[in-house]
Amino acid sequence: MKEEIRILFTAIMFYTRIPCPSWVDHNEHYISRSIRYFPLIGWLVGAVVAVSFLLGDWLISPLTGIVFSLIASVLMTGAFHEDGFADVCDGFGGGWTKEKILEIMKDSRVGTYGVVGLALIFLLKISLLLQLVSLVGEFVLLATFVGAHAVSRFIASTVVFTHPYVRDNDNSKAKPVARQSGKFNLILAGVFGVLPVILLSLMTENYSLLGTIPLLYLVKMGLARYFTKWIGGYTGDCLGAVQQVTETAFYLFLLVIWKFTL
Repeated sequence: MKEEIRILFTAIMFYTRIPCPSWVDHNEHYISRSIRYFPLIGWLVGAVVAVSFLLGDWLISPLTGIVFSLIASVLMTGAFHEDGFADVCDGFGGGWTKEKILEIMKDSRVGTYGVVGLALIFLLKISLLLQLVSLVGEFVLLATFVGAHAVSRFIASTVVFTHPYVRDNDNSKAKPVARQSGKFNLILAGVFGVLPVILLSLMTENYSLLGTIPLLYLVKMGLARYFTKWIGGYTGDCLGAVQQVTETAFYLFLLVIWKFTL
Protein backbone atom coordinates (compact mmCIF):
# COMPACT_ATOMS: atom_id res chain seq x y z
CA MET A 1 0.00 0.00 0.00
CA LYS A 2 2.83 2.40 0.87
CA GLU A 3 4.48 1.73 -2.49
CA GLU A 4 1.19 2.36 -4.32
CA ILE A 5 0.76 5.67 -2.49
CA ARG A 6 4.26 6.63 -3.54
CA ILE A 7 3.46 5.77 -7.16
CA LEU A 8 0.35 7.95 -6.96
CA PHE A 9 2.27 10.88 -5.50
CA THR A 10 4.93 10.39 -8.17
CA ALA A 11 2.22 10.70 -10.81
CA ILE A 12 0.96 13.91 -9.19
CA MET A 13 4.51 15.28 -9.03
CA PHE A 14 5.37 14.30 -12.61
CA TYR A 15 2.16 15.34 -14.36
CA THR A 16 1.13 18.42 -12.33
CA ARG A 17 2.55 21.37 -10.41
CA ILE A 18 0.84 20.32 -7.18
CA PRO A 19 3.33 20.28 -4.27
CA CYS A 20 4.16 16.77 -3.03
CA PRO A 21 5.83 15.47 0.15
CA SER A 22 9.61 15.76 0.28
CA TRP A 23 10.05 11.98 0.13
CA VAL A 24 8.64 11.92 -3.40
CA ASP A 25 11.40 12.25 -6.00
CA HIS A 26 12.02 11.60 -9.69
CA ASN A 27 12.74 7.92 -9.21
CA GLU A 28 12.54 6.26 -12.63
CA HIS A 29 11.17 3.06 -11.08
CA TYR A 30 8.09 4.90 -9.80
CA ILE A 31 7.77 7.27 -12.76
CA SER A 32 7.58 4.31 -15.13
CA ARG A 33 4.69 2.84 -13.14
CA SER A 34 2.94 6.16 -12.53
CA ILE A 35 1.37 6.04 -16.00
CA ARG A 36 -1.36 3.86 -14.46
CA TYR A 37 -2.56 7.01 -12.62
CA PHE A 38 -2.21 9.37 -15.57
CA PRO A 39 -5.99 9.34 -16.26
CA LEU A 40 -6.70 9.72 -12.53
CA ILE A 41 -4.70 12.95 -12.67
CA GLY A 42 -7.28 13.95 -15.29
CA TRP A 43 -9.99 13.58 -12.65
CA LEU A 44 -8.10 15.99 -10.43
CA VAL A 45 -7.36 18.50 -13.17
CA GLY A 46 -10.91 18.23 -14.50
CA ALA A 47 -12.38 18.93 -11.05
CA VAL A 48 -10.28 22.08 -10.61
CA VAL A 49 -11.12 23.15 -14.16
CA ALA A 50 -14.84 22.67 -13.41
CA VAL A 51 -14.65 24.78 -10.25
CA SER A 52 -12.78 27.49 -12.16
CA PHE A 53 -15.50 27.51 -14.81
CA LEU A 54 -18.19 27.91 -12.16
CA LEU A 55 -16.32 30.83 -10.61
CA GLY A 56 -15.88 32.67 -13.89
CA ASP A 57 -19.46 31.96 -14.95
CA TRP A 58 -20.82 33.19 -11.61
CA LEU A 59 -18.69 36.32 -11.64
CA ILE A 60 -19.16 37.38 -15.25
CA SER A 61 -20.29 34.98 -18.01
CA PRO A 62 -19.95 31.45 -19.43
CA LEU A 63 -17.22 32.66 -21.80
CA THR A 64 -15.23 34.00 -18.86
CA GLY A 65 -15.76 30.71 -17.06
CA ILE A 66 -14.37 28.80 -20.04
CA VAL A 67 -11.30 31.04 -20.17
CA PHE A 68 -10.86 30.56 -16.41
CA SER A 69 -11.04 26.79 -16.95
CA LEU A 70 -8.29 26.88 -19.57
CA ILE A 71 -6.10 29.00 -17.32
CA ALA A 72 -6.65 26.56 -14.44
CA SER A 73 -5.69 23.62 -16.65
CA VAL A 74 -2.46 25.31 -17.72
CA LEU A 75 -1.56 26.29 -14.16
CA MET A 76 -2.34 22.82 -12.80
CA THR A 77 -0.05 21.06 -15.27
CA GLY A 78 2.50 23.79 -15.92
CA ALA A 79 1.42 23.70 -19.59
CA PHE A 80 3.02 20.23 -19.70
CA HIS A 81 0.85 18.92 -22.52
CA GLU A 82 0.45 22.25 -24.31
CA ASP A 83 4.24 22.49 -24.50
CA GLY A 84 4.39 19.06 -26.11
CA PHE A 85 1.69 20.02 -28.60
CA ALA A 86 3.55 23.21 -29.53
CA ASP A 87 6.82 21.31 -29.97
CA VAL A 88 5.10 18.78 -32.24
CA CYS A 89 3.65 21.61 -34.35
CA ASP A 90 7.10 23.16 -34.66
CA GLY A 91 8.90 19.90 -35.29
CA PHE A 92 6.59 18.39 -37.88
CA GLY A 93 5.80 21.77 -39.38
CA GLY A 94 9.41 22.84 -39.86
CA GLY A 95 11.32 19.57 -40.20
CA TRP A 96 11.57 17.33 -43.24
CA THR A 97 13.75 14.54 -41.87
CA LYS A 98 13.63 12.50 -38.67
CA GLU A 99 16.80 14.13 -37.36
CA LYS A 100 15.57 17.66 -38.06
CA ILE A 101 12.13 17.04 -36.56
CA LEU A 102 13.65 15.65 -33.35
CA GLU A 103 16.14 18.51 -33.20
CA ILE A 104 13.40 21.13 -33.51
CA MET A 105 11.20 19.44 -30.91
CA LYS A 106 14.15 19.33 -28.53
CA ASP A 107 14.59 23.12 -28.80
CA SER A 108 13.06 24.92 -25.82
CA ARG A 109 12.06 27.89 -27.98
CA VAL A 110 8.58 28.07 -29.51
CA GLY A 111 8.35 28.82 -33.21
CA THR A 112 5.64 30.08 -35.53
CA TYR A 113 4.02 26.68 -36.01
CA GLY A 114 3.82 26.17 -32.26
CA VAL A 115 2.29 29.59 -31.60
CA VAL A 116 -0.25 29.20 -34.39
CA GLY A 117 -1.09 25.65 -33.29
CA LEU A 118 -1.69 26.67 -29.67
CA ALA A 119 -3.78 29.68 -30.71
CA LEU A 120 -5.96 27.56 -32.98
CA ILE A 121 -6.49 24.70 -30.52
CA PHE A 122 -7.40 27.12 -27.71
CA LEU A 123 -9.83 28.96 -29.97
CA LEU A 124 -11.38 25.66 -31.01
CA LYS A 125 -11.75 24.56 -27.37
CA ILE A 126 -13.43 27.86 -26.46
CA SER A 127 -15.80 27.61 -29.42
CA LEU A 128 -16.78 24.01 -28.67
CA LEU A 129 -17.22 24.58 -24.94
CA LEU A 130 -19.42 27.63 -25.57
CA GLN A 131 -21.65 25.50 -27.79
CA LEU A 132 -21.72 22.70 -25.22
CA VAL A 133 -22.75 24.93 -22.31
CA SER A 134 -25.56 26.43 -24.41
CA LEU A 135 -26.72 22.98 -25.50
CA VAL A 136 -26.49 20.85 -22.36
CA GLY A 137 -26.14 23.35 -19.51
CA GLU A 138 -23.57 24.03 -16.82
CA PHE A 139 -24.05 20.89 -14.71
CA VAL A 140 -23.37 18.50 -17.57
CA LEU A 141 -20.43 20.62 -18.70
CA LEU A 142 -18.80 20.16 -15.28
CA ALA A 143 -18.91 16.37 -15.71
CA THR A 144 -17.70 16.82 -19.28
CA PHE A 145 -14.53 18.53 -18.05
CA VAL A 146 -13.65 15.57 -15.85
CA GLY A 147 -14.42 13.09 -18.62
CA ALA A 148 -12.38 15.01 -21.20
CA HIS A 149 -9.29 15.32 -19.04
CA ALA A 150 -9.44 11.69 -17.90
CA VAL A 151 -10.16 9.92 -21.19
CA SER A 152 -7.71 12.05 -23.20
CA ARG A 153 -4.93 11.09 -20.80
CA PHE A 154 -5.87 7.44 -21.08
CA ILE A 155 -5.84 7.59 -24.88
CA ALA A 156 -2.44 9.31 -24.79
CA SER A 157 -1.07 6.65 -22.43
CA THR A 158 -2.03 3.86 -24.84
CA VAL A 159 0.58 5.14 -27.30
CA VAL A 160 3.23 3.84 -24.89
CA PHE A 161 1.84 0.32 -25.30
CA THR A 162 1.26 0.35 -29.05
CA HIS A 163 4.16 2.25 -30.59
CA PRO A 164 7.95 2.46 -30.14
CA TYR A 165 9.76 5.24 -28.34
CA VAL A 166 12.31 6.96 -30.58
CA ARG A 167 14.60 9.07 -28.41
CA ASP A 168 17.78 7.39 -27.22
CA ASN A 169 19.26 10.20 -25.14
CA ASP A 170 19.06 10.03 -21.36
CA ASN A 171 17.94 13.66 -21.05
CA SER A 172 14.39 13.07 -22.23
CA LYS A 173 11.87 13.62 -19.45
CA ALA A 174 9.51 11.01 -20.95
CA LYS A 175 12.04 8.18 -21.18
CA PRO A 176 11.13 6.58 -17.80
CA VAL A 177 7.46 6.49 -18.83
CA ALA A 178 8.34 5.03 -22.21
CA ARG A 179 10.25 2.17 -20.61
CA GLN A 180 7.25 0.87 -18.73
CA SER A 181 5.19 -2.09 -19.83
CA GLY A 182 2.65 -4.41 -18.27
CA LYS A 183 -1.01 -5.08 -18.82
CA PHE A 184 -1.91 -4.09 -15.26
CA ASN A 185 -0.83 -0.50 -15.85
CA LEU A 186 -2.87 -0.35 -19.05
CA ILE A 187 -5.97 -1.90 -17.47
CA LEU A 188 -5.91 0.39 -14.43
CA ALA A 189 -5.35 3.43 -16.62
CA GLY A 190 -8.28 2.28 -18.75
CA VAL A 191 -10.58 2.05 -15.74
CA PHE A 192 -9.69 5.55 -14.57
CA GLY A 193 -9.94 6.91 -18.11
CA VAL A 194 -13.22 5.35 -19.24
CA LEU A 195 -15.22 5.47 -15.99
CA PRO A 196 -15.98 9.23 -16.14
CA VAL A 197 -17.35 8.81 -19.67
CA ILE A 198 -19.56 5.96 -18.50
CA LEU A 199 -20.81 8.09 -15.61
CA LEU A 200 -21.48 10.99 -17.98
CA SER A 201 -23.54 8.66 -20.18
CA LEU A 202 -25.53 7.42 -17.18
CA MET A 203 -26.05 10.94 -15.88
CA THR A 204 -27.42 12.18 -19.20
CA GLU A 205 -29.06 8.84 -20.13
CA ASN A 206 -27.38 9.19 -23.51
CA TYR A 207 -25.40 6.00 -24.09
CA SER A 208 -24.34 7.16 -27.52
CA LEU A 209 -21.66 9.14 -25.69
CA LEU A 210 -19.76 5.89 -25.17
CA GLY A 211 -19.06 6.01 -28.89
CA THR A 212 -16.57 8.80 -28.24
CA ILE A 213 -14.08 6.28 -26.81
CA PRO A 214 -13.45 4.27 -30.01
CA LEU A 215 -13.55 7.50 -32.02
CA LEU A 216 -10.82 9.00 -29.84
CA TYR A 217 -8.78 5.84 -30.22
CA LEU A 218 -9.02 6.19 -33.99
CA VAL A 219 -7.78 9.78 -33.68
CA LYS A 220 -4.87 8.51 -31.61
CA MET A 221 -4.04 5.82 -34.16
CA GLY A 222 -4.07 8.40 -36.93
CA LEU A 223 -1.69 10.66 -35.02
CA ALA A 224 0.57 7.76 -34.02
CA ARG A 225 0.71 6.53 -37.59
CA TYR A 226 1.75 10.01 -38.72
CA PHE A 227 4.44 10.20 -36.03
CA THR A 228 5.73 6.74 -36.95
CA LYS A 229 5.85 7.61 -40.65
CA TRP A 230 8.13 10.59 -40.02
CA ILE A 231 10.21 9.70 -36.96
CA GLY A 232 9.64 5.98 -36.44
CA GLY A 233 7.58 6.21 -33.26
CA TYR A 234 6.73 8.75 -30.57
CA THR A 235 8.41 11.09 -28.11
CA GLY A 236 7.18 12.68 -24.89
CA ASP A 237 6.09 15.71 -26.90
CA CYS A 238 3.97 13.43 -29.08
CA LEU A 239 2.15 12.16 -25.98
CA GLY A 240 1.35 15.76 -25.00
CA ALA A 241 0.04 16.42 -28.50
CA VAL A 242 -2.17 13.33 -28.42
CA GLN A 243 -3.62 14.45 -25.07
CA GLN A 244 -4.42 17.93 -26.36
CA VAL A 245 -5.90 16.76 -29.64
CA THR A 246 -8.04 14.01 -28.10
CA GLU A 247 -9.29 16.32 -25.34
CA THR A 248 -10.45 18.77 -28.01
CA ALA A 249 -11.84 15.95 -30.14
CA PHE A 250 -13.83 14.71 -27.14
CA TYR A 251 -15.63 18.06 -26.92
CA LEU A 252 -16.23 17.96 -30.67
CA PHE A 253 -17.61 14.41 -30.69
CA LEU A 254 -19.84 15.13 -27.68
CA LEU A 255 -21.23 18.21 -29.36
CA VAL A 256 -22.04 16.32 -32.55
CA ILE A 257 -23.64 13.41 -30.66
CA TRP A 258 -25.71 15.67 -28.40
CA LYS A 259 -26.78 17.83 -31.31
CA PHE A 260 -28.32 14.86 -33.11
CA THR A 261 -29.59 12.84 -30.14
CA LEU A 262 -31.05 15.39 -27.72
